[in-house]
Order: sequence, then C-alpha cells, then structure tokens
Amino acid sequence: MKRHFEMMAAYNRWANSLLYDAAAQLSSEEYTRDVGVFFKSMMGTLNHILVADRIWMKRFTGEGDAPARLDTILHQAFPALRIAREAEDRRIIAWVNGLTEQALEGRFTYMTAINPRTVSQRLAPALTHFFNHQAHHRGQAHAILSILGKAPPSLDLIYFHRTAEGKVYA
Repeated sequence: MKRHFEMMAAYNRWANSLLYDAAAQLSSEEYTRDVGVFFKSMMGTLNHILVADRIWMKRFTGEGDAPARLDTILHQAFPALRIAREAEDRRIIAWVNGLTEQALEGRFTYMTAINPRTVSQRLAPALTHFFNHQAHHRGQAHAILSILGKAPPSLDLIYFHRTAEGKVYA
C-alpha cells in the first residue's frame, strides 16, 4: 500500500508541474478570468488545490498552516503560487515516503473545516481522497485551459507511468 501512495505523491508532483507549465503561458487577464468553474479562475482553482493540500497536511501531520476558508487566495501572483506549490509537493512526497505500512493501516483524528466536528478515520482512505481531490481540481484547471483556447497537457496517470520517474511505479 505504501508504494501506491508513494506513486500518487510522485504523480501529483509531475501533474502539477505540467499544469503549472501550461498556466505560466496565460496572460494576467486569462489567469484571473472568471470562466464559470467552481473556483472561478485559474488563479482561484490553483490556489484552492494548494489550500486543500495544506488543510489535509495539517490534519495528517499536525504541522503547517491550514487556511480557514477553501476559497482563500494564498498568492495572487503566479510565480509565488508556483514556488509554494513546488514546496508543498516536496513536503507531501517527503511525508508519504516516511510513512510505514502500520501508519497507513492506522487511524488519525482531526477537526473538519466546514461545520467543525472531530473526525477519526483510517489514514489510507483519507490519503486516497487527498490525491483524488487534487486530480479532480486539476481536471477543472485543465478545462479552464480549454475554455481559454489553450492546449491543456495530458495529465493521465498512465502517461506518468511512461516517464522515467513513473516507470519506477509501473
């Protein structure tokens, strides 16, 4: 099970890198344009993915900043957001690589962000949600690129498996 989550952490970094490369080509107006997706713009969507990752990593590790709102804009400027994203991806990989099978089978307890209450659950299913949530919103960012008339990158997991890094997990 650990190897699966190591793969998902590596895939997450790879997919984010491709997506950020594509987003870097947007004009300032395109980057902030409300195109009708849930978090409105590329800026809002990329910020939300980072916000949610920080919330979950705070829950998983007890460390780091966890914004109180899911629509928090951590960084308006794309370069600063990219630096923060890359740092968070390194943090996620390091944490996942440090997990044991026993930890993955175990439980953890946290406070929910919306409608605050204490939840205790198994770590492995929560990690599955964590990586699925990222993929879901990367799909929205992919759609934003299409709406803006840009060529979105192929982010499928199978394409990751065909890269040098991904072949390790294939």
